[in-house]
Order: sequence, then C-alpha cells, then structure tokens
Amino acid sequence: MAKGLCVLKHSSGTTYALGKYLTYDKLSPKYQECIAKSTTTTEPTNHSEVVKDPGWIEVMKNEINALEGNQTWEIASLPEEKKPIRCKWIFKVKYKAIGDVERFKARLVTKGYSQQEGIDFQETFSPVVMMKTVRANLIIAYQKQWYIH
Repeated sequence: MAKGLCVLKHSSGTTYALGKYLTYDKLSPKYQECIAKSTTTTEPTNHSEVVKDPGWIEVMKNEINALEGNQTWEIASLPEEKKPIRCKWIFKVKYKAIGDVERFKARLVTKGYSQQEGIDFQETFSPVVMMKTVRANLIIAYQKQWYIH
C-alpha cells in the first residue's frame, strides 16, 4: 500500500504526516510517480538547510545579481535614530505540469510592514508584470491597430 508522502503543516507549526490518513492505492502508477516526485523535493525553511545545498546558494546569488542589475536599491547612510529594515529569503520549488522540478526560486523580501511612506521610503518598485496586463495591452493594441515595438 502506497502511503501519503505529504506532510501538512499547521499555522501553529505542528506537522501532521498525511500518510496516516491518505493512500494512493487507487491512483494509476503514472499519478503515483507524479505525486512522489513533487513531494520528495522540499523547500528549505531556514539558513542552515540552504547552506547545505550548492543549488540553493547559486539561486540566491542569481537573485542578488538580478536585484543589483535592476538597480533595485542604492547604498545610503542610515540616520542614527533609525533601525535598518530586516529582510528574509523565501524559497520555492517550481514544478512542470507533469510533476518534474522545473526550477528553484529564491526571493529576497523586506519585512516592510513597519515602514511609513515619506519617512522610511519615497517610492516603491516591483520588477514583476502580470501576464494578464500584458495580454490586455496586446488586445487593445491589436484592436486599435497600434504599432508595437
């Protein structure tokens, strides 16, 4: 009997092995393989897990290089009465539709919930565009016969 490989993590931090409650017996071997692939690769939750894997370190370096290449920030001196805003890494494993690992993704995000506009920052920048916005603009350009370059 193939038991569930997934683990359910409650918001309190308690984990529950779903193998006690799930069985994959009724799934075809193809789907069992897909589930097994997607549940054996885990996302790191802390720095000590990341430093053990050179793949994750490379992904982090790529993220830093992208942030620097996009000129996301500039070095400035911190006023004495201010504290620096902390940041953290978010790690995700991206999968193909068939369950294979497509890529590993790391994002450096600030814990900006304590910031106040005009005091801690002047403007925001997001290097991500939503595909539905791109599609909507292309549709409008097509309907109005605009030139796109």
